[in-house]
Amino acid sequence: MLNIYQIRQDFPILQQEIYGKPLIYFDNAATSQKPNVVIDALSNYYQHTNANIHRGAHFLANKATGEYEATRETIRQILNAKSTEEIIFTKGTTEGINLIASTFGRKFIQKGDEIIISTMEHHSNIVPWQMLCEEKGAILKIIPITDSGEIILEEYEKLLSERTKLVSVVHISNSLGTINPIKEIISLAHAQGAKVLIDGAQGVVHLDIDVQDLDCDFYVFSGHKIFAPTGIGALFGKKDLLNQMPPYQGGGEMISTVSFEKTTYNVLPFKFEAGTPNIADVIAFRLALEYMNNLGKKNIADYENYLLKYATERITEVAGLKIIGTAKEKASVISFVFDDIHPSDIGTLLDNQGIAVRTGSHCTQPLMERLGISGTTRASFAVYNTTDEIDNFIVALQKTVKMLK
Repeated sequence: MLNIYQIRQDFPILQQEIYGKPLIYFDNAATSQKPNVVIDALSNYYQHTNANIHRGAHFLANKATGEYEATRETIRQILNAKSTEEIIFTKGTTEGINLIASTFGRKFIQKGDEIIISTMEHHSNIVPWQMLCEEKGAILKIIPITDSGEIILEEYEKLLSERTKLVSVVHISNSLGTINPIKEIISLAHAQGAKVLIDGAQGVVHLDIDVQDLDCDFYVFSGHKIFAPTGIGALFGKKDLLNQMPPYQGGGEMISTVSFEKTTYNVLPFKFEAGTPNIADVIAFRLALEYMNNLGKKNIADYENYLLKYATERITEVAGLKIIGTAKEKASVISFVFDDIHPSDIGTLLDNQGIAVRTGSHCTQPLMERLGISGTTRASFAVYNTTDEIDNFIVALQKTVKMLK
């Protein structure tokens, strides 16, 4: 059993008041808060280790390199990748997707080829493929969803053909909380010879990930949603594919030799990591992952599912509220609307009561259009949230609705 109140003490931001009210932070799908071990790791690096990596021959350079590469190994273990050569550091999920669009796309996508995404994708998993299709003359196809927010697998199968070169889908919807059946999605794509990228920005937070079992070709995620700093993330790619793909950027670290006549590229994973990286945040990333592992992914998932069930039951007490996203398999996200109240008004009045939620389209405008709404209010829960906070949220929400009616 997790001691939630002890866990809360690890997060200094949760100890503050907002407008004279204890902070209730329900915007975890946007970014998680950071425990002291992560914050301390950043300070410790700059106080005791600060040096560039891989190139220096002195003590600090070797220490920084060792700590940096230890994070890569930790990520390899969490994803169950075969090798650290398959783990590329990025700025986050968005850069990971753009890297694949730019490099895999440059190498393998031709005019008339097809790329498939779903209706529930984040803009970061829509726009790069639109840009690639415009450049290459390829075709973007969209998997439809049900009103409850689930992918229609039969329609997905109809979209697949020998012209499908890539399928890119979200593991867990940031707007709806839907957990997609990605293993089946991957298997169906591979049967047609297509490669598959999984947007794991929310997936790594809530689920155990085994890229070998899933057999995905690429898996991308961000650190800042799992207790790590912003501006850091990782891309998993199968080694044989990464070796075939051209570099993403040119410059230091990704080269082997340089002359004015010809440049040769570094080996994996460094071929895709040009320039001085975000060293401090990569090192802190490991501390975040270790913190998560110490709590136990199953313990976290079980508790967050408990919060989701509790909050779902409580929120139905609010008159006029409609939950958006009622998939059978869901993560700890509740999005909701009222027929006659704008989400921004709800968010503003909840904020005045110390409660942080997210309002708007959540970077999923095509999904909102499909559902016939302009946006939602979204409450998303993490391991440091409590049922007491949910109770206070429900009281505040009822008060807000009364004020706005």
